[in-house]
Amino acid sequence: MPSVQPEPPAPADASPLGGPLDRVSHGYAPDGRPVTPPPVPLEKIVGDVVDNLQATAEAEIALLKARGALAYHGVGWTSAWGFVAGSALVVAMLALAIGAILVLAQYVGPLLGTLIVVGVLLLVAAFAGWRAQLHYADVKAAFRDNFLPGEDD
Repeated sequence: MPSVQPEPPAPADASPLGGPLDRVSHGYAPDGRPVTPPPVPLEKIVGDVVDNLQATAEAEIALLKARGALAYHGVGWTSAWGFVAGSALVVAMLALAIGAILVLAQYVGPLLGTLIVVGVLLLVAAFAGWRAQLHYADVKAAFRDNFLPGEDD
């Protein structure tokens, strides 16, 4: 039995790429290959980049202003409530000192009781000042321009 072979396509129907299914659409390009768009001028590209950079810079400035306003608001309320807390702490320490003097006055007399309480409070203040000095060095180091050890400002 002779074998039946399909005829090759006519040269006029052949596609530029040479495949038999080049003219069949698979849903991606129903009218064939897309036409290449014309090149975009360099001036337009540069203009778009400049516009984008300008918009980005304006957004960053607006963000910095908003963060500054939030920080200003926070600092104001923090300092106000910190003042209230500090005042309450001073009143509490004063009450504690008076109470300690009254208790010690019964055993060692009013003058010696007062001196003992003042001495203990001075020791507490010296310890707190020493700790504050250590933390001040950390703050000073954070704002220093050079980070090499051994170099002073």
